[in-house]
Amino acid sequence: MILGSYVPGTSVLHRAPVWLKLLVLCALMVGLFWFRSPVTVLCGAALVLVGCSVSGVGVLEVGTRLRPMLWFLVPLTVLQGVWVGPVRAVVLVGSLLVAVGLATLVTLTTREQDLLDAVVAATRPLRPIGVDPERVALVLALTVRSIPVVAALATQVQQARKARGAERSARAFAVPLLVRTVRHADRLGEALQARGVDDG
Repeated sequence: MILGSYVPGTSVLHRAPVWLKLLVLCALMVGLFWFRSPVTVLCGAALVLVGCSVSGVGVLEVGTRLRPMLWFLVPLTVLQGVWVGPVRAVVLVGSLLVAVGLATLVTLTTREQDLLDAVVAATRPLRPIGVDPERVALVLALTVRSIPVVAALATQVQQARKARGAERSARAFAVPLLVRTVRHADRLGEALQARGVDDG
């Protein structure tokens, strides 16, 4: 769900209540991973395509949001193919892709503030056991904003790796990306501290 960004519109998906969209999304994800089969993945993919059409968002818009996942899903498919076989590997990776696609549709058709308000409302009953709804919403908001940053860092690292002629080196990609991501997290933490946001 964190891969999207709101696209204005007046479709049925745009007008649907946030709680309903989140409830349906959870139900679809449970079904997707409970009934793990090629048919389930195909049905889920068809649902994503229908959602793209009904919402007016378009397949290209959703595909653009999913593109950063490829650097992770391609090697995962290969590894799973070796460990559990090609069919189960495709089902697993396909399920992940469909799940993210469905979640992306929700974020593309829902304002970020509405999502955060829904999270606050959903976690408010947990306040007596120490859950801070506002802090949960802050974490979610920071996550939403950090994903594009990490995706941009991955692109920079990939370009640098290619310039050095090390396209096939996983280490030349993973280590610099990890270092840059940690640096970004440090800068973000310092910024939050400067604004009085602590662990208390």
